[in-house]
Amino acid sequence: MRVTILDYGAGNLHSLAKALDDGSSRVRVEADPVAALDGDVLVLPGVGAFGHAASHLAPARDALRAAIFGGLPCVGICLGMQLLFDESEEGAGAGLGVIEGRVTRVRARRVPHMGWAAIEDASDSTFERAPLDVAYYANGFACRPSRADVVRAWSIHEDDRFPAMVREGSAVGVQFHPEKSSRAGVAFLRALMAEACA
Repeated sequence: MRVTILDYGAGNLHSLAKALDDGSSRVRVEADPVAALDGDVLVLPGVGAFGHAASHLAPARDALRAAIFGGLPCVGICLGMQLLFDESEEGAGAGLGVIEGRVTRVRARRVPHMGWAAIEDASDSTFERAPLDVAYYANGFACRPSRADVVRAWSIHEDDRFPAMVREGSAVGVQFHPEKSSRAGVAFLRALMAEACA
């Protein structure tokens, strides 16, 4: 399996690449969004600002959308999940618009949301293959999809309940960081990648 992590200036690439390397996958980091499409799975990593990342993706936005809508498996993590949506309050620029909706600030007194939180109402098959009850978060913004049926799991921070996982066609996004969520998180991430290529 050829896994490409798209580098749009977000951090956390090393730990993510290490978590994805299960011995049977070839993992590479690619800064060119069009060149990143040459693989079996595209990974949009987390950590960073929406506006900066959207600006990096803008010249290849149509090509990325076409590839994902055409069936290229895409996994978005934290900021990467948010980039699957139309727009964000965090910054200017358009997301990929693979999932209809927008990203808004987490409705809580303590923002950003940092630390462990429970995964609730999980309904995706990946949770059956690799159970994950709690996960590590580092987000000040959360996705608000237009359709509830794309949500596969939820989490809560203070009084704000937001999607922990979404899925639409070949695209899946997780708001948490599986690569930072202990062994269970890494197992979940690898199960997600295997499922994406099945």
